[in-house]
Amino acid sequence: MAKAETRVLTAHVPIPMAEKVDQLADRLERSRGWIMKQALSAWIAQEEERDQLTHEALTDVDTGCVIDHPSVQAWADSLSTDEPLPIPR
Repeated sequence: MAKAETRVLTAHVPIPMAEKVDQLADRLERSRGWIMKQALSAWIAQEEERDQLTHEALTDVDTGCVIDHPSVQAWADSLSTDEPLPIPR
């Protein structure tokens, strides 16, 4: 199987963070590079999802698919009562 092309990325991290990476690598019997790739992959996926959700939310705002603040506030305030309001839609 051919290896994928790679590129080295360098980052300065605080020593305690680097030590935690080393501890994880030892515990998982993996290399530091493997740990860093896993962490970076997870962060990239999280940021891509955040970007997608932001665009979806902005589309909702543009199309008027929103709930006004007073309705949300009234619902939130009712949660501590004996008769909470239904979730605003």
